[in-house]
Amino acid sequence: MKAILQQLGERLKIYGKETYYFLTSMIFLRNFGGIIAMIGVLLLIISTWLHCYTNHGESLQVHDYVGMTLEEVVEKAKARSFEIIVADSIFLVDKPAHTVLEQSPGPLSRVKKNRKIYLTITKFQPDERALPDLTGGNDDYDQYIKSLSRISVEAQIVGRRFSNKLEKNTILEVIYQGDTITDQLKTGYKVPMGSELGLIVSDKSGGRVPIPSLLCKRYTAAEFLVQTSNLSIGSVVEDATVTDRASAFVWKQMPRYSPSGSIRIGAQIDLFLTQDRPDNCGSDGRPIDGNYSIENPRSSPGEDNQ
Repeated sequence: MKAILQQLGERLKIYGKETYYFLTSMIFLRNFGGIIAMIGVLLLIISTWLHCYTNHGESLQVHDYVGMTLEEVVEKAKARSFEIIVADSIFLVDKPAHTVLEQSPGPLSRVKKNRKIYLTITKFQPDERALPDLTGGNDDYDQYIKSLSRISVEAQIVGRRFSNKLEKNTILEVIYQGDTITDQLKTGYKVPMGSELGLIVSDKSGGRVPIPSLLCKRYTAAEFLVQTSNLSIGSVVEDATVTDRASAFVWKQMPRYSPSGSIRIGAQIDLFLTQDRPDNCGSDGRPIDGNYSIENPRSSPGEDNQ
């Protein structure tokens, strides 16, 4: 074992001497020096190139292009060797086309020469938006206007129509460019952003209609005339003879009928009924001789002309 260790030590000494002689030889030193010199030259060349390419120590200030037109921006950018790139475009109702909205890098920042400037501008052609339909409470005027504002569409009331069944300002019709499109809203009818719609909404008042003549008519016929006149039935007073309201006759109405009389839309008409046809009523359901002031001959004292 001791002999093996001695042989190993002698070999290591020999290898150490050979390595030392090689590293100190002129051939190795000359080649090693050449490599070091080559690396130094390469580093100098790369440093010089980077200095020129990046304009080391030189920077330019970016103008504030927001609010300018694209043509103005391109003209200003040329003077500083900037390259303009439109990254995005958005349609805005209140902005002219090709107006700069955003820029990157931001205004007044400092950048190198030949830097790219990315812009967001307004576009000329508006996007189309699907109109909301009138379901789910969206037929209320105020609610619908809010829904339209979210898609940059405007609307205004162009007409009102009486309805005693609907809340005031319930949307009845939607009009676009003269066409009624109410039924098409369910299919996602589209209009350009910035468009304006016309709305016809319900109303519980306003306007007047002629007072209908209800004397000598059966109650069911009188009720139909009242409803078709955009009016409503008020009090119904039956005399002692009435056994079937539907077939009873109207002998008095309040307000009274007159050929030139009118009444507010939605107002009420009170009816006074008797079971049998009054003597001064013709078989055609009209007062005889055009007499629209009828007294009930069957009423008891004190009940007449209630």
